Amino acid sequence: MLQKKFKLFLYTALVAPVAFCLALGTASKVEAQKEIRIGFLTPLTGGGAQLGRDSVNGLKMYLDEIGYDMAGLKVKLIVEDTELKPAVAVTKAEKLIRHDKVHMIVGGVMGSTGYALGALANREKKLYIASIPASDDLTQRKLSKWVLRTGWAGSQPGHPFGKWAYEQGYRKVVMIGADYAFGHENIAGFHRGFEDAGGKIIQKIWVPVMTTDFGPYLPLVKKEADAIYALMIAAMPGPFLKQFKASGLKMAILGGGVTADETVLPNMGDEALGVITPLQYSAALDTPKNKAFVKKFRKLHKKVPSYFSESNYTTAKWIHEALKRVKGDISDIHRFSQEFQKIEIDAVRGPVKMDEYRNPVHNIYIRKVERINGELWNTVVATYPMVSQFWTFDPKEFLKNPVYSRNFPPCNYCK
Repeated sequence: MLQKKFKLFLYTALVAPVAFCLALGTASKVEAQKEIRIGFLTPLTGGGAQLGRDSVNGLKMYLDEIGYDMAGLKVKLIVEDTELKPAVAVTKAEKLIRHDKVHMIVGGVMGSTGYALGALANREKKLYIASIPASDDLTQRKLSKWVLRTGWAGSQPGHPFGKWAYEQGYRKVVMIGADYAFGHENIAGFHRGFEDAGGKIIQKIWVPVMTTDFGPYLPLVKKEADAIYALMIAAMPGPFLKQFKASGLKMAILGGGVTADETVLPNMGDEALGVITPLQYSAALDTPKNKAFVKKFRKLHKKVPSYFSESNYTTAKWIHEALKRVKGDISDIHRFSQEFQKIEIDAVRGPVKMDEYRNPVHNIYIRKVERINGELWNTVVATYPMVSQFWTFDPKEFLKNPVYSRNFPPCNYCK
C-alpha cells in the first residue's frame, strides 16, 4: 500500500508539472497564433521624414479602419526609423526579425534600400513586402520567393510617359537625376519609352543624392532641348525647381513622379506649376474611392495624401485580404504569399493585380501640377490603363538585357 502511495506521489511530483508546462506551452502557441507581427521600416528623421510620416499614416489609417484585426489575428505593428539609409534599414530589419520575431517586413524607401532588404529577406528566409522601394530587379532578374511588391518598379511609369511626351511634340530631352539605383532606373524607363517612340535623349546629368545646390549643374543643360526630365527625391525637388526657374531656362519640365509628389507639393509655390510627371496615384483622381480617401486623410493629418500614403494603405489591405484567404493561418508563409499574388484589388489608385514576377499591374496617370482653389494639385491629363513593369515588351526578351542603369540604355545622342 505504501509502495502504491509512493508511486502516486512520484507521478504527481514529476509528471504532472511536465504536463502542465506542455499545456502552458501549447496555450502560448495558440496565443501567439492569434497575433500577426508586422515590422515596418520607413524614414522618420532626416530628409526623408515626410515620406515616412505619409507612409506610416497611410498604413495606420487602414489598420484603424479594421480595428487592428486581420482575419481574427490582432495586428502588432512595430515601426522602425531607417533614417533614409540602406545600412540602417538592414540593421533595423535584423532587429525586427531576431528580437521582435515579426512574421514579415514591410516598407522601406529608396531603390538601394529595396535591394538591401531583398538580399536580407533571402538570407533570413523572411517575407519582405516592398510597398515603396521601386528597385526594378527585385521583381525581375533577382526574383525571389521571399519578396513581394505592392508599390511599383522604378522604370514602370517612364515607358508610357516617354511615348506620351513624344506624342505631345517633344523631340529632344535633357535628363537630370539623383545618382543612385532608383534614379538610374527611373530615368532609363523614360529614356527607352521616348526613344522607342522616335525622340532623342541628348544629355544626361547626374547629381549626388540629397543635392540641394544645383548651381554647378544647371549651366550644363543644353538649351536646344525641348524639355528637361528631372528625377529628384525627398528634399531635392523644391530647391531644384526654384533654382531651375531662376536660371532662366525656358524649356518644359517633365519628371519622375516623386519630383512633384504630394509629399513635396504643399511646400512649393509657382515654381511647380506646369510640371508634368507620371505615377500610379494622384490625390486629384476623380473617383469616389479616392475622394473619400483624400477627405478622411486630410481630416486626420491636415494634408493631402501622397503615393506613399496610398501605397501603404493598399499594402495593409492586400495583407488583410491574403490573410482572409488562408483563414488567419500565417504558419505557412509561402501559402500566404501564393494567395497574396492571386488577389485583384479595387484600390484607391484604381484596379491593381500582380504579374507573374510579383510586381503590380496598374494604371499610370500623367499628371500636371495646377493651382486649384489656392492649392497645388497633380491634375490627371492622361491615363494608361493596367501598365506592367514590362510595358509592351515580351518579359523574357526584356530580361535578356541588363538591368537599367547609368549606362543602359546607352545615350546614343549625347555628345
